[in-house]
Amino acid sequence: MNTGVQKQRIDKWLFFTRVVKSRSLAAKLAAGGRVRINRDKIDQASYGLKIGDVVMITLDRRILIYKVKDLGERRGSFPEAQLLYEDLTPPPEPSEQQTMAVAEKRDAGSGRPTKRDRRITERLKQGGSGFDEI
Repeated sequence: MNTGVQKQRIDKWLFFTRVVKSRSLAAKLAAGGRVRINRDKIDQASYGLKIGDVVMITLDRRILIYKVKDLGERRGSFPEAQLLYEDLTPPPEPSEQQTMAVAEKRDAGSGRPTKRDRRITERLKQGGSGFDEI
């Protein structure tokens, strides 16, 4: 009863696309419910993935959304792995810390005092002019 539709295990595909470092980690990811295929949460590493499916993977710090373009035969180089999917992941939104870091630009030289500046300040505190050696 061959329907003609090619399928591949989700753990193999995740390993071939270099989402995870090993196939056992891919199986844990799928069994842990951190993978959705066409919006349906899966809980088996043996789930059959086919071309055209949309895979949403929840990792520790990000969410990846891939559309399956091809089923892999082996784990190849990164450029080979990129041929297996189309990346639909939206770009990350800038966080508040990143926007504040950009807003707090300083003029050159207005940062921490240099060693020379510190020595001049020390001399001024001790009662000297501070500019004796300049």
